[in-house]
This record gives sequence, C-alpha cells and structure tokens, in this order.
Amino acid sequence: MYYENELKALKKSLRYRERKVVDAALKDFASNDYLGLAHNKELHKATSQELEKLPSHSAKASLLVNGYHQVHKDFEVALCEANNFEDAVVVGSGFNANIAMIEALCRKGDMLFMDELYHASGVLATQLEHVSVVFFKHNDMQDLQRLLREHSDAKRKIIAVEGIYSMDGDLCDREVFEIADAQDAILIVDEAHSSGVVGERLMGVFDLYKITPKPNHIKMGTLGKAYGGFGAYILASAHIIDYLINRAKPIIYATALSLYDTLLAHKSLEYIRENREILLGEINLRKMIIQRELGISVDGLIVPIIINDNKKVMDIKELMQKEDYAIGAIRQPTVPKAIVRLIARLGESESDLISLCKKLAKII
Repeated sequence: MYYENELKALKKSLRYRERKVVDAALKDFASNDYLGLAHNKELHKATSQELEKLPSHSAKASLLVNGYHQVHKDFEVALCEANNFEDAVVVGSGFNANIAMIEALCRKGDMLFMDELYHASGVLATQLEHVSVVFFKHNDMQDLQRLLREHSDAKRKIIAVEGIYSMDGDLCDREVFEIADAQDAILIVDEAHSSGVVGERLMGVFDLYKITPKPNHIKMGTLGKAYGGFGAYILASAHIIDYLINRAKPIIYATALSLYDTLLAHKSLEYIRENREILLGEINLRKMIIQRELGISVDGLIVPIIINDNKKVMDIKELMQKEDYAIGAIRQPTVPKAIVRLIARLGESESDLISLCKKLAKII
C-alpha cells in the first residue's frame, strides 16, 4: 500500500490517530465548548426560526461573488461594536483565518515573528515560499526583542501570538502589545481560546488587558469554541480588512460562512454580553476548583497536566472513559511532552468537575 510504512511508524511510536464517534453519555471535559453553548437549545431554536425566514438557507457563493449576506454584515457590525474594532470579516474557520492572514500580510521583504507555540494552522502558513519567519521562545519578550533588532531592516514586521495558548493554556504576555506598538509592527492575536473566556466583558485578552485597538492590531477569533458553533472572524482596521478581502485567498475563493453558523454566532455573542456576570462567576468558580483539587492555577479553562508519556496519557483517557468522563490525551509531536488536557467547561456541573479532579489526582 502507498503509505503502509508511514502508518506502521506512527503506530510504533504511539502517535497513530483515529476518529471515534462521540459518546454523548460521557461527561464532556474534552471539547473546547467552553461556555456549554453548543448544548443551548434556545439559541439553536432562535437561530433556526430566523433562518427559516430567509430566502435561502445557504451562503451559495464566496463573499465577493454574491455570497455576502445581510446576516454576515450584521454580525460583523456587532463584533466591531463589542470589541471596539473598526472593521471585520467572517471566515470559514480559525484554521483558514490564520492561513488567510499570514499568506496575505507577509510579503517579500517582510519578516514574521511567531511564538514557537503558535497554532499549527499558522505554522503551516509559514511554509509558503514567500513567507519569511523566525520563531521566538514561548512568551519570551526579551527573545522577541532580540529578533526584532536582528531583523530591523525588514520592510514590515508582523508579530503573531495567541491570546490563550491552546495546549499550555497560558496567556500571552501583555508586553507584546507595547513592543508591537513601539516597533510599529502588525500584531496578530489569535483569540480562539480566550474570546468568551477572559476579560471583564468576556471579549478576550484585548478586554482583559484593557487594550484599545490600534491600526496595527489584528484580532482573530473562532466561533467553534466559546460561541458553540463553527467559523471564525478577523477584526482589524478598515485598511487591513480591505487589504485582506483583496489579497487573502481563503477569503476570496472559499464559500462564505454558512448562514446558520453566522446567525448562531451573533446570538451567542448577544447571550454572552447579556449573561456576562453569571458566566464570569461560573468560570471563576471552575478555576478555583482546579486550583483546590489539582493544585494547578489556570488563566482560562484549559487545564494541561503533564504526563510525558504517550502511552500513559492514552491509558488515563481510557480509564476516565470507563468512569464516564471524556478528557483529552495530547501526545507528541503535537506537544513537547504528552499531556492530559482537561477543559473545565461550563457545560458540565461543578460537582462532576470536582469528582473528575479527585479521580485524576489519585493517578497522576
């Protein structure tokens, strides 16, 4: 067979992956549905009722070829208002959004400065022939500044960080905003795991750090995590959004985000804003439980437990499944050291979270 040796090697190194149908009977502490909105039937019903009234239920085309609907525009306006950005564009997924930004923003003579733990979608985009990139040590602002000095002759400087890192669960350093502004560097902040989770208004790290968006700031957020749907968005100045619409291939050539997901995300945004205080209380309570039961301080709702053994993390995952809990088992090379990844999501009860933590504490 064509890839038999490669598959054998993956199995031998305990890196082989396979799909398994979700077991809805398990208590879900594995998914990125941070606020439990993927199970909110009221949001689903309201979205479906609104979609039913529209002349079509599909976007039907790309944003630039008869696929840009009023529901897209309305959601973009709401995102701008909630996040204090000038303009926005909806995208098919966070993966596509990262490829769109890096593919389009990085031109010949520019230099991209990327955190070494940035998401795989962004790292993949750096492999495009025209992209020049250097990686700085994770959250190390001194290393970033050193690299900026070394490449001071770059035509444009572009810095890429995550708001909350998807595996480690830690926040980006606030100083990165100051460094980007001082260097007049474009700053990309991937808020896939921070939007809806941190900040007084639950809008993410711009909100948490009280950053007023500037012309060099870009925020990308996803809709398949805290917002309980699918898709993504990019927030930036009108100038940068105009440029992306004209140059970013995943925006130009892909079918526009589905109308259902756009409507659902808009309603999720409204829900988050209306229930901010309750949600903040629930998030803080779960962070306290994690600290008390596991001795781990977390910035968001991602709880990484380092095991450093690919086989053992899978064994722990299977053991917890027998106890009716779903947790993540993340192996090398996705992470430097294999981890159990627990999501303290609001979709499950505090008592179940406490019970799970107690079970894990006995075996890790």
